[in-house]
Amino acid sequence: MSGSYRAITDNIEVSVEPYYLDDESKPEDQEFIWAYLVEIHNGGDKPVQLKSRYWMITDALGRLEEVRGEGVVGEQPVIEPGETYEYSSYCPLATDSGIMAGSYEMARPDGTTFQVEVPAFSLDLPDTIRSLN
Repeated sequence: MSGSYRAITDNIEVSVEPYYLDDESKPEDQEFIWAYLVEIHNGGDKPVQLKSRYWMITDALGRLEEVRGEGVVGEQPVIEPGETYEYSSYCPLATDSGIMAGSYEMARPDGTTFQVEVPAFSLDLPDTIRSLN
């Protein structure tokens, strides 16, 4: 992904690319919608299963929302060595910019779990300078 945010934890690379959804947003109602594409690449030598997600979403006014849940987009995928799992989702905000960061809980074949970092990524309107808020 070009222009994406990346983090690697225990040979698991997470890349995120956010997009502003102009057609879905209603700035006059303080409703700004972003989509984001996530790629999770298993660079290790054993399969891993994505068990749960944790997000910290902060808007331009510093308001923090935490989101926890099983899997992503209704799935708990097993990612084989050398494979990449991809999904997209969205985030509504009441301000015109914000930042998201988080982690995934992954399980190894032996049942042990570990946290994989999701890189902090900035939600900015198009034609604005991208910066981590």
